[in-house]
Amino acid sequence: MAKRRSETMQENRVKLIAAARKAFTEKGYSAASMDELTADVGLTRGALYHNFGDKRGLLAAVVDQIDTEMAARAKEIGARAGNDWQGLLAEGAAYIEMALDPEVQRIVLLDGPAVLGDPSQWRSQNSCLQVTKSTVERLVAQGILKPLDAEAAARLLSGAALNAALWIAASENPQSVLPKAVEAFRSLAAGLLLEPL
Repeated sequence: MAKRRSETMQENRVKLIAAARKAFTEKGYSAASMDELTADVGLTRGALYHNFGDKRGLLAAVVDQIDTEMAARAKEIGARAGNDWQGLLAEGAAYIEMALDPEVQRIVLLDGPAVLGDPSQWRSQNSCLQVTKSTVERLVAQGILKPLDAEAAARLLSGAALNAALWIAASENPQSVLPKAVEAFRSLAAGLLLEPL
């Protein structure tokens, strides 16, 4: 039985995103050739344009995929922390630590903002923000955090983690910046506590 057009399109999307992740990590967005990328997976530039519009659209899809994976990984780490407060700290620290991953560093933290603009406007970042907001709401309801606006607190916490990760990615010595960034993030978050733990 012949494949349906939608199945073929989905397979092409998957192939192109995988090839782009590899090319963007190894060469960077600017140096990655769309002709080479499409040829590597046996497709034409037409398939790329049909699925993503252009190279920028492909980068947006790749960033969205990686950022979504990062959020899932951070959430999983937070879930193992024992309680909502420790989970919030663990999620933020995990997100910051992912800045050491070469793929995350190059694609999400360096090329992504340079090409796609403000990360706080990305769909994947907004999904992450909603998870943090829900956690903040629970912590306020439990009397652990000060009775602050949950969205404001979530935006500041998410912004702190994102900016720490951006700092690490742009640093000449990311390994030395990481512990300072995580410590500062934890201290900032602790300022939201109703009473010191």
